[in-house]
Formats: sequence, structure tokens, C-alpha cells
Amino acid sequence: MNDNTMHIPLAVIGAGATGLCAALAAADAGVEVLVIERDGTPLGSTAMSTGLIPASGTPEQAAAGISDSPAIFATDITRKTKGTADPAMALNLARESPDTIAWMRDSHGIPLELVGGFTYPGHSVQRMYGTPTRSGGELIASLQSAAEDAGVMILTDATVTALGTDGDRVTSLTVTRPDGAVEEISCDAVVLACSGFAGNPDLVARYIPEIADAIVHGHPGNKGDALIWGEQLGAAIADIGSYQGHGGLAVGHGIPILWPLIMEGGFQVNLEGRRFSNEASGYSEQAAKVIAQTDRVAWSIFDARLHELMSQFEDYRDAISANAVVTAESVEALAEKTRLPAAALADTIAEVAALTRGEGEDRFGRDFTGKPELAAPFYAAKVTGVLFHTQGGLVVDDDARVLKPDGSGFPNLFAGGGAARGVSGDGADGYMAGNGLLTATTLGKLAGRAAARQINNG
Repeated sequence: MNDNTMHIPLAVIGAGATGLCAALAAADAGVEVLVIERDGTPLGSTAMSTGLIPASGTPEQAAAGISDSPAIFATDITRKTKGTADPAMALNLARESPDTIAWMRDSHGIPLELVGGFTYPGHSVQRMYGTPTRSGGELIASLQSAAEDAGVMILTDATVTALGTDGDRVTSLTVTRPDGAVEEISCDAVVLACSGFAGNPDLVARYIPEIADAIVHGHPGNKGDALIWGEQLGAAIADIGSYQGHGGLAVGHGIPILWPLIMEGGFQVNLEGRRFSNEASGYSEQAAKVIAQTDRVAWSIFDARLHELMSQFEDYRDAISANAVVTAESVEALAEKTRLPAAALADTIAEVAALTRGEGEDRFGRDFTGKPELAAPFYAAKVTGVLFHTQGGLVVDDDARVLKPDGSGFPNLFAGGGAARGVSGDGADGYMAGNGLLTATTLGKLAGRAAARQINNG
């Protein structure tokens, strides 16, 4: 290092939800923070999401008559992941989740509210919080505004290309600018908030070959930097084959057709007009099932009731504007517009109606009862399966400190969000809606607080 090297107490790599929450938490404690972001503006995977964050045992749930607790939430995670998620981590995040929501909303003005109306796959109760527009873009913009109000410095158009170390301590970062200029920044602690590796085809092919040929609908900056640095440092890595897929990206439009329409009675058919899976198991594992169909596509079938329900989501409104959704007054007209075999589609719609009435059992194990039968006019969207982001990564403790294989921690290195191991277990079927932003916001908060304590205590 030379005399011109900039020094910052806490350096945060990445300005998504993890990085901005870490920065806000550290700023709360009076620590000077620099967030370094490769893009021209903070976006990350957060901006591409619906911005929904689960929390358990909140006052808003109690007021709505929803009985929930961290123990119930952790049990849901264990059930969905078939016991492969780290139980201690799941319980810690569940316990911290109410505070995360209250802290973001009450201390930093993030407009979060309890989302009612439906329950996502794997969640036993309604526990999602979101912004008024149900938009990740609104969430990240609110976090950026809060960070700027808190005096957090955000350096954009800057890519961290290397970590400098002294033993097992990270002591500096090498930052490269678009014009090729290189600068070095020394630091007392680092938070890795640069997400996972969905945007690195080589790493995806190595660790998650089942989804390697899927379209990647995630942030292109998710190059696996944290994973690569962790491997170089000898950090512990777990659940590396875990990811969030989605079985409902509108073909040719790049817009997710979200899963409430499935959970409230919609279904999917292949090009033969036949259902091929239990769609309600989860949208993440549905990605590989859709990709396995002819031409790697399916049609999501729903009706006016579900169209109205979905209209609260920005993504769905975008899909309507893009003409990604077709509507028809009858089954025959729907078959003509989708070019699906009319007889097979009519049989499938009739079969689902019978299952909704409780007549017979679904061969795929789905329970359609308790929802209204679909009725004309019908709606449909042609979709494919995609990879959103990875869920495996660096193993961290309850303070989001990066761990070594022997369980000891790196003294000043923290990670959260896609950079860290999440609570989705070891595959795609363990992902529950909101898992990504649960780990992003809560591990970011915990990392920022722990790094601040360390810096303030010298």
C-alpha cells in the first residue's frame, strides 16, 4: 500500500439488499461505511424480485389473526427442505425476521406491509411483507434512499477484482473502474454482498448441471466472486447445488408469471394440453419440470378471478402490457389462441374442475379443493423454466461471519444473501418464496451490526 491508499472502516461489496442492509446497520452504530457496486446504480437480484420478505410472529400477523412464530417458520423450512437446511441457521433467521421488518420500516422508512390473500408454497401461514407495489425495484430504491440519508457512501461503476489479506484477515480491496483505473482501499472489515453465481455458466455447469441449460433470469453481475474468493481463502462452503428456479417466465418477454395464480387454483399444461406435475409443490422445482417438456415450454392456465388477484403485482401488470397473457371466452377459443389440442385441453380443464370439487385424487398429488372452480373467461401465458439465483455458498454463523471448515471464523469477513449459504437445503425443491430476501436482509443486518461492534471495540 502507498500513502494514497484510501482507508475505510467497513467495506461492503455489493449494493443489493444485503449490502445496503449491512451498511444501514453499521451506520446505525456510527461506523463509516463504503458500499462498492459494479453497476451504475444499485440494483442486484433484489431489483428483479417481487421484494417480498417473510417474517414470523409479527404484531401485524397477530392483528390479522394469524398464529405464527419463529418455531413454526423454522419447521416450515425444515419440511420444505426435507431436513437438509441447517436447522440452527433456519431458527436464527426466523427469530430475527420480525426485528428485520420492524427495523427496516420503523428505523429507516422502508414501506413494508403484511401481504394478505394467499399463502406461498411451503409456508403454512401468511407471513410475507412487501412494498405497496410488490416490487423489488421499489424495495431497492427505498433502501438506497435510506442509506444515503444515513450518510453511507456508495461507489458505483466500481468492481472489486481482488481481496488483499494478512493471514486470515482481509486487509484491502482492489477496485477497477470502467476506464481501467485501479485503486486500492484498505479496511478493517468486509461484508461480501455480491450475491451468488447464477451468472457464471462455468460454475453453474460444475455445481448445478440439472439447470445449466436453462435461461438465466437473474442479475448478470452474479459471477460467483464471493464463492471464488471463499475458495481461495479456504472458507467452508455448503449446499452448493441449491438454487431458486422459476417455472413461469413468460416466453419471449422475460417477465415472471408469479405463483399466486397457481396456488389459488391455476395449473400448467404442456404442448399436448396435459398437466405434467404437482405445480403447487413450488415454483423453484417447477423450473426443471417445465424445461423437461417439449420445446421447454408450458402454458399456465387461469381465469378472471386469478387475473384480478395477480393484478396487484407489478410483474403481472408488465406481462399484460407486453401482451404476454391471452384471454378467451371459452375453452375452444382458448385452445385456438394457444394452439393447444382442443380435446385434450378441455379434458384437462374438466379434470381440474372435478378435483376442485373433491372428486377423485390427483395423480400428481395436488389438492385442488378449497378453491373456486376456474370459469370463463379463461387466461393463459406461455412460459418456460429459468434459473433466478443460487442459494448455496459460504457458511456463516449467527452473526453472518464467514466460517472455516473447522468451524472457526474469519476475524473480519462477513457474508449474506447469495454470497452465503441460505436455508433452501441442497437442491431446488427446498426453496420457499422469500428465502432469498430473508437471508439478504437479515444476514445483511446481522453482518453490519457484528462488523460495527468489532470495529467500535477496536
